[in-house]
Amino acid sequence: MFKTIEAEGGASGPEWLSDHPNPGNRYAAITREAQALRVSNPLRDNGEFDRVKSRLNGMPPAYTAQQIAQMQKQGRVQNGRAPVGTGGQQTVRVSAPSREYRTYSAGNAVRVSVPANWQQYGSNSTVTYAPEGAFFEGQGGGSAFTHGVEVGVTQGTGNLQRDTQSLLRSLAQTNPELQQQGNAQRDNVGGRSGMTVVLRNRSEVTGQPEVIQLSTTQLRDNSLLYVVGVAPQTDANEYNSTFARIRQNLQINDR
Repeated sequence: MFKTIEAEGGASGPEWLSDHPNPGNRYAAITREAQALRVSNPLRDNGEFDRVKSRLNGMPPAYTAQQIAQMQKQGRVQNGRAPVGTGGQQTVRVSAPSREYRTYSAGNAVRVSVPANWQQYGSNSTVTYAPEGAFFEGQGGGSAFTHGVEVGVTQGTGNLQRDTQSLLRSLAQTNPELQQQGNAQRDNVGGRSGMTVVLRNRSEVTGQPEVIQLSTTQLRDNSLLYVVGVAPQTDANEYNSTFARIRQNLQINDR
């Protein structure tokens, strides 16, 4: 890091490091210090780190300082957080799920059938399917949806229950109001043994309560395939059968 700073800012370094000038041997001193360090029982294989890394890689870029400053001028930053939609006050109206279904490829190993009036958003490790008017994207690339499903794959250990709990903890870190409703239930996910957990949350778009169904199953390489169904609490009953049909009819080809 210090070699890069010196290469870009000159031997004296950039102005913002003027209160910490380079004594001339900083790199050598840090190298000696690193060589002298001794770590007892080093952790060399951390599945939790891999899962967090995979989830971060699938996220959109964060807002830049310039974008946040602009939104502050516009009154769009609340409690230090830049909203995706309209600060949790957006009124959302969407069409009911179509009875006709359309099939999409969600990555190389998964095909998913969703109501024909839903559209696909994203094409990386995480894909969202939502009706028109239910998907929101912020200036900094952040996104949210009020109705629909998200399909993704994250790192796993081969233990379905443990990996599902790890994913739940990861979701809770970015959704402080997320609460689990009851115990996880065994379920059919793409013809495989899976789990479904019902969660409650408050939508960052509408500010209203929403119901989330998180379903998971293992892939052959121990990765965790997940399906997240989201609907407002007032519409949850209408969407329950749709979410069940989507997760049960996933086509998984991970051979």
